[in-house]
Amino acid sequence: MTIATAPAGVSGTLDRTRADLIRLVYDGTFEDVHADIRDSLFDPLFDARSGLTLPEAGRLAYERSRHLHGRLGRPTEVLTDPLRLFALAEWPSLLDVSVFSLLMVHYNLCFGTIHDHGADRADLADLVDGLDSLAAFGPYMATELGYGNNVAALRTEAVYDRAAGTFTLHTPDPLARKYMSYSGFTDVPKTAVVLARLRADGTDHGVYPFLVRISDEKGLCAGVHAAPCPEKPVQGLDNGLTWFDGVTLPRRSLLLGDMGEFTPDGEFRPTTGNARKRFLRTMSRIQPGRLCVSSSAVGAGRASVYIALRYATQRMVNAPGRREMPVIGYRSHQRALFTALATTYAMSFLLNRGKRAFVAANGVVDNELNALIAVTKTTTTWQMTDVITSMRERCGAQGMFSVNRIADYVSLLQGLVTAEGDNQVLLATTAVQLIAAAETEPAPSPPRGHDILDLAHNRALLAYRERTLRESARAVMHDDTVDRTYLESWNDTMNTALAMARTRGVRMAVEEFHAAVEAAVDPDAATGLRLLGALYALTEINRDAGWYLAKGLLTAFQVEELPMTLDLLCEQILPHAEALADGFALTPELLRAPIAADDYVAAFQSAAGAH
Repeated sequence: MTIATAPAGVSGTLDRTRADLIRLVYDGTFEDVHADIRDSLFDPLFDARSGLTLPEAGRLAYERSRHLHGRLGRPTEVLTDPLRLFALAEWPSLLDVSVFSLLMVHYNLCFGTIHDHGADRADLADLVDGLDSLAAFGPYMATELGYGNNVAALRTEAVYDRAAGTFTLHTPDPLARKYMSYSGFTDVPKTAVVLARLRADGTDHGVYPFLVRISDEKGLCAGVHAAPCPEKPVQGLDNGLTWFDGVTLPRRSLLLGDMGEFTPDGEFRPTTGNARKRFLRTMSRIQPGRLCVSSSAVGAGRASVYIALRYATQRMVNAPGRREMPVIGYRSHQRALFTALATTYAMSFLLNRGKRAFVAANGVVDNELNALIAVTKTTTTWQMTDVITSMRERCGAQGMFSVNRIADYVSLLQGLVTAEGDNQVLLATTAVQLIAAAETEPAPSPPRGHDILDLAHNRALLAYRERTLRESARAVMHDDTVDRTYLESWNDTMNTALAMARTRGVRMAVEEFHAAVEAAVDPDAATGLRLLGALYALTEINRDAGWYLAKGLLTAFQVEELPMTLDLLCEQILPHAEALADGFALTPELLRAPIAADDYVAAFQSAAGAH
């Protein structure tokens, strides 16, 4: 891999290869959906700032969010195009990880909930206009201190007074205080979606969303209390604890949608089935939110790999029999970087599958789409966590500086694996649903005797493992020869079920990788993708090589040769690495990471003020 300018003729070939890869990575939507968001980040407002305190960094994130809002469209416009929402999740965190959180909570969770359950309501116009223009930011207050992921059990109450036509919003005890939502900067105007348990005429009707003014320029509104959470590394956002002391809300505050109605005499009547179904309707923005989280994770993974690869071509090290050479010349470094590159491409293609399915569903999330989104979110965020951590390590001490970006992405991913459903909990829930579902296809025959570098064969190996693990987990769950509770049955099969669901994500990524290879128009792009696809698939198969050997799907010779096969793939990928990295549509000028610059020594000295 070289960074030098290519000679005439070669440059044209690289441009064609890069264009084809960008088309595949962004699923043909780069120019229409992504380009202007990326271009808006060249504004000097996004230049690195040194010496900021965490609160100062948090306030800068608010300023940057306002800038993007002014450039890229109001929530009412963005929410009409889910692909635009996902792109807005993907790019800003490359330069400020806190901006992702602010924008996605505001656009998707807060405004999206209003869009889903209070669209076209004239009585909300003043509050909605303030959020749409960003005169007020929109927190989303669901999680409570004592309940974590168990949002359905939250205890904040909105008690309806039929005679007055109002609700009284109240936090009964510290366990019910809203947790993590943005309420620490009390002088920033905010209007939040607050999830609360609706009580009317002595009946608990379950969890509903309410639109509540939290603060204005003068501070918190009457009856609203907030305290900042302890500091987090890197991100200076104003996460806080928020609680309510008898806040009176007009009836219009309830974002009712199709989940209930008021009779002419003011009686509240719930609709939409039982309380569980109403709760799921209330949480309607969680599904697109998970794809937003995946988009941010994959975007950060791309940037990490791009930065690490560019640095590796300039970072000189000693070499046996030579004075020095770029560290990328070592096979151990190639294995780490090219495996990360392959994984990032794989997760890009898996994410595209999830996006396409969500858009095609037109807002109707059935069990199959729900499982796809959950598997996509968990697989992408976990695998990008591994990629970004590895890239930080492979950049040595340079990887520790925020100005070189990757360390900040490590912090970002620590939040993303928890956001919109903790990965372990989310994947376990999905695994239970997959085990309970009836099989729609006959059991596949054991795939044996094919070229181990063939992506279609690797997909068959992964599909066989997925099906076998699912059948094994189902058999344990349904074994009535042992006297066990449901919890005991689940505990006995939980890790098998999690392994099955994880394998499902990998299998789908390999399927999409194979499709991308077949869809490539440029021959160099196809060759590079074919090699990367094999590296990704075989790396995943190598993780469980003992299982495949025990099932007779790999021979002992193949298992022994897998590490050498991975090394040979890296050797073949090396000439294609520059073009493959350029397929992410990133540039040194965009990322402003000194170690990604054409002359990293000069760039780093400039960043350090060593003139």
